[in-house]
Amino acid sequence: MANRTDIIGSLGKGLQVIEAFGADQPRMSISDVAAATGLDRATARRCLLTLHDLGYASYDGKFFALTARVLRLGMGALAAMPLAHLVQPWLEQLSDRIGQSTSVSILDGTEIVYLARAAQRRVMSIGLMPGSRLPVHCTSMGRVLLAALPRDQALALITSSDLTPRTPHSLTDPTEIMTRIDAARRDGYAVIDQEVEPGLRSIAVPLHSVQGRVIAAINTGVAAVQADATDLVALYLEPLLKVQEGLRRVLR
Repeated sequence: MANRTDIIGSLGKGLQVIEAFGADQPRMSISDVAAATGLDRATARRCLLTLHDLGYASYDGKFFALTARVLRLGMGALAAMPLAHLVQPWLEQLSDRIGQSTSVSILDGTEIVYLARAAQRRVMSIGLMPGSRLPVHCTSMGRVLLAALPRDQALALITSSDLTPRTPHSLTDPTEIMTRIDAARRDGYAVIDQEVEPGLRSIAVPLHSVQGRVIAAINTGVAAVQADATDLVALYLEPLLKVQEGLRRVLR
């Protein structure tokens, strides 16, 4: 571990500023960033002006917004991850077999991050791609990833999440969400019924390394045309488990 004297505080503050931007706050003033990060206004101003000077942020005289250059940071990290390269051909084969879109994601705090995706048809209003993020508590991949954690750690992530409902079907009670996570731990899979977006269902299973550690999750998302969400188990669990077993032999 690095000594505290090895840590560049200004770099950390700059990364805080970048992470403050999001879909709900794509444009922010200096005061907005200071409030969102807890930094003082002068520090927020210097960070924002530095990002602007380096091409990572635009500035109209009042509001700052991140530019596409920021994508270099995330996409470079994703491209360097061997996991994404390993799972992509398996995803494409699975997607062709079942005729549905498939994805792999990892856990990042209270969100999942998409590492790889094979799309058949668009069933969500938002376009998903590597680097996309969704809340961990209301996604099938998120729940199987939480199920792999110690229960108290999973509960802590749920209670610190923004549980604002995304649809009328979204679960918002931490106790009820934990019940679903416990079921995913017991069953080895999770099914979501229109909690992320109306008309969308999904089923996910964890992906294990050769040592048996859960390192990611794989799912398929489908239009809600079945009589019941549990029909996804009979339709898609077996092919998902076959990919799970195949990848278990190659993931480190």
